Amino acid sequence: MEALALYNFQASEKDELAFKKGDTLKILNMEEDQNWYKAELCGLEGFVPKNYIKMKPHPWYSGKISRQGAEKALLKRRFWGTFLIRESESSPGDFSISVTSRREGGPAIPEEEGKIGPSLRSPPLLRPEEQTGFTKGAPEPANYRDQVLHFKVLRDKKGKYHLWEEKFNSINELVNFYRTTSIDKKRQPKKPTFVQAQFDFLAENPSQLSFCRGDVLKILDCSDPHWWRGKLGVKMGLFPRNYVFPLRM
Repeated sequence: MEALALYNFQASEKDELAFKKGDTLKILNMEEDQNWYKAELCGLEGFVPKNYIKMKPHPWYSGKISRQGAEKALLKRRFWGTFLIRESESSPGDFSISVTSRREGGPAIPEEEGKIGPSLRSPPLLRPEEQTGFTKGAPEPANYRDQVLHFKVLRDKKGKYHLWEEKFNSINELVNFYRTTSIDKKRQPKKPTFVQAQFDFLAENPSQLSFCRGDVLKILDCSDPHWWRGKLGVKMGLFPRNYVFPLRM
């Protein structure tokens, strides 16, 4: 999310972030303190006073809603591409996107003509009772939960946000991009032989493959648009496709 600075602010503590009136701040966390938000500006992170900034409109942000709560709310809105952004359950401080998609082998959710995969539509309106309850869960392969897709929003070393190859300065920019572009990578590029991990991944069940950033994995199957099967050493398993990049070897 983004916020506009209303006044100049000079940091007085090491964990605070200085800014000037008119600066656009990336808001990273609004839950740690009711009067201070964690924010980023020009690659620097720190806390900023809530009353010095004005949040830009982001009705798609639902905060601490669980994965199951997001699915319940989204499935009430019968349009393919209805979405919300929430705090990640598996990675506190990060964000996830939940978006409705076509169910394989079942009746199609209405969609716009000419779209390949869901783009992001206006978010659902959540009632307070739908924003309670928390269940820990790892991302799941599309064929396990294919009517609502869940994507972790990743950040690179420069603080840019991304789901796939396209990168953005803010979540607002990411959302605007995927309003007109498919978020669901069903059209697969030429199958890579090897990929390199861009982030650590810890398996949460025996079918998944753990790895560390920088590891090189051999691809065994990339038919699923979200979860690929690979091999690292003698171990094999599934891993999220957006945690890796193809290697040109």
